[in-house]
Amino acid sequence: MFSNLKLDATKVYLFIEFTASAFFSMMFVTMSLYEATIAGLTPLQLVLVGTTLEVSAFVFEIPTGVVADSYSRRLSIIIGYFLMGLGFLVEGLFPAFLPILLAQVIWGLGYTFTSGATQAWISDEVGEEKANQLFMRATRVGLTASLFGMGLAMLIGANNVALPIQIGAVGVIMIGVVLIFIMPETGFHPTPQEDRNTWQHMWHTFNEGVKAVRARPRLITILGIGLFYGLYSEGFDRLWVKHLLDNFDIPVLFGNNQVAFFAVLRIVASVLTIFAIRFVEKRVDSGSPLAIGRAMMIVTGLIATTMIGFALSPLLALALGLYLVIDVLRDIRGPLNSAWVNQKLDPQTRATVHSMTGQVDAFGQIAGGPSVGLVARFFSVVAAITTSGLLLLPAMFLVGRANSQSIAERDSQIDS
Repeated sequence: MFSNLKLDATKVYLFIEFTASAFFSMMFVTMSLYEATIAGLTPLQLVLVGTTLEVSAFVFEIPTGVVADSYSRRLSIIIGYFLMGLGFLVEGLFPAFLPILLAQVIWGLGYTFTSGATQAWISDEVGEEKANQLFMRATRVGLTASLFGMGLAMLIGANNVALPIQIGAVGVIMIGVVLIFIMPETGFHPTPQEDRNTWQHMWHTFNEGVKAVRARPRLITILGIGLFYGLYSEGFDRLWVKHLLDNFDIPVLFGNNQVAFFAVLRIVASVLTIFAIRFVEKRVDSGSPLAIGRAMMIVTGLIATTMIGFALSPLLALALGLYLVIDVLRDIRGPLNSAWVNQKLDPQTRATVHSMTGQVDAFGQIAGGPSVGLVARFFSVVAAITTSGLLLLPAMFLVGRANSQSIAERDSQIDS
């Protein structure tokens, strides 16, 4: 009955990116502030909240990716949005350390159902080349939507910091409901039921994904780069708001509304990122691993150095300017990395390989988060964020190695 409601895959992908970005940005604008003030979490607890999320992602990333490759990417994505929304709702309703930890497990599980599956689904529906171009376009659409979400957070969170999280959580659940009716799946062919031994087939699919990675030295190196991105990111994600609150006098906006200040900061970052993504889109060939790798070298070096500058800045204006640079560069890195990994993957293991990148990132955050949290506990938040920046620097060596491997692959193809 509802099959006639199915929309074009590109439109559905952009719908997902728009709505998810709007609701996520509504929640994320206030979440760090909510955890640091309403829930009263310490710096170490803030980092442990993030670590719990990443442990959840690490444990569930590969199984959920294999499910998407073996059964249905559409179903995997729909389940993911239901679970993520439920996790956010638990956090928004119960401002205490243990319920917030439980929330991370729930929405971390939900995220792994969408991670890898979303990229694999759209690649199957429209083809790898169009999908790689769509990653950049979808990022711009998502950034535009995030402006809308942050504006709403500023309005509805003025008197209740938890309210944007609660409303955003319900919105994420509704994404799953809508996708039941509009999301097509025509390019994916699951294993026939009579040939499917659940665990045996899941293990086979996982092994095929491992073989796909091992057969591509450049892909192994890219996974290594993802490890260092995981190592550095958790400390910064969880502590940058507390760093600003503890070390500077936050300007009064709209009647002493701290939500408004952080919303305006994020809005400015999103506007800048829209222009930056468009610039990168025009100048970086998303079909060329070498072009992507060279862009990644610039992005990686700048993130590491600006993060250290952010931590050590004695001036609020300089710290805010460096934060904006970091935020823009991190948003650029996302679609670049997706396109980098997505080059010439076997459709049967595509979701599993993408999930592996998520698991490596999660492993890095599990290892790096508590370490940075202990630095914050025994030294200072400034020292912790500085450590985060230093943890990313070794990734530049691996980016250079990946670029050398891309040149070798290109020369090999020419010779053959």
